[in-house]
Amino acid sequence: MEPVEKCLRDAKMDKKSVHDVVLVGGSTRIPKVQQLLQDFFNGKELCKSINPDEAVAYGAAVQAAILSGEGNEKVQDLLLLDVTPLSLG
Repeated sequence: MEPVEKCLRDAKMDKKSVHDVVLVGGSTRIPKVQQLLQDFFNGKELCKSINPDEAVAYGAAVQAAILSGEGNEKVQDLLLLDVTPLSLG
């Protein structure tokens, strides 16, 4: 859980201020990883509604909309950051 703790520290956030824990990426399919995350966030239900294999495509689509100026006005106000550029698993 060290990468998660470091992420929270770097963001100057407390785990209580995290509203949703969204799982993306292959390692998040591992039941032990899911259990560790759920325990770390005090039993908070994990959001598994986004297919881990499609998450990158969603992000790329949002980035394309921002760069091209196309799409909904709300999309243009988003700041898309790659917070974990390397695989954790």
